[in-house]
Amino acid sequence: MIEIRNVWKKYGDQVVLERLNLRVEEGEFCSMIGASGCGKSTFLRLLLGQERATRGEILLDGKPFPGEPDAHRGVVFQRYSVFEHLSVTGNVMLGLELPRAKFTGRLFGAQRRAARDEAVAMLERVGLGAALDKYPQQLSGGMQQRLAIAQALMTKPRVLLLDEPFGALDPGIRKEMHDLLLGLWRESKLTIFMVTHDLKEGFTLGSRVLVFDKVRVDPQAPGAYGARITYNIPLDHSRDSASSIHMARAVVEGASRVDAVSA
Repeated sequence: MIEIRNVWKKYGDQVVLERLNLRVEEGEFCSMIGASGCGKSTFLRLLLGQERATRGEILLDGKPFPGEPDAHRGVVFQRYSVFEHLSVTGNVMLGLELPRAKFTGRLFGAQRRAARDEAVAMLERVGLGAALDKYPQQLSGGMQQRLAIAQALMTKPRVLLLDEPFGALDPGIRKEMHDLLLGLWRESKLTIFMVTHDLKEGFTLGSRVLVFDKVRVDPQAPGAYGARITYNIPLDHSRDSASSIHMARAVVEGASRVDAVSA
């Protein structure tokens, strides 16, 4: 479904990413881990269309990705990317109103009722059926992130991009959000890319783990070389493969400790 061909990203003389090559099938859940500043969020912005590759190409179904964000791609950030002045239902309906109401930006009559019904059904799926008329400031952090996920899914994207979506949540709420996300992923067959600094989270949720690291270091020019995908680990979460997942985590954790000592 998605192919990354020799992608580089530079900002001036600083190389952030280099020589990225990757193939991802439809329905995969790719967890992206690595040290801070190694280009994970930059790669996510390339997939979203916020940034353009300096070199190389990103293909969707064999064709170049559109150069700007579109309905094929939903995104959820770490901080709750919702509109404070809109109700819970209004936030989710917005994804339907903007593309359908070309001139006014709003729907009316039967179209608006149908859009509200769709929004309510989505909110019930993410556990917000009792908060339809509340505003974001009246919601807890976990509820706001549920709202952001509902908002992202409302346009039925093929690819969902998550930039540390649970980093600001307490551990108990994070577990609830993990269960919610896995349920939605299995139900909708989305292709997901998720940036996380939590190794356990990455290995627990992902069907594939991508480790970003900067493998070439020039002491005289620390910004000269960019990060690459140094590990590309497919995961099988069946009971028989639990030990292999544990071993893969141990390898990545060990490499991370070595890098930290070297630094």
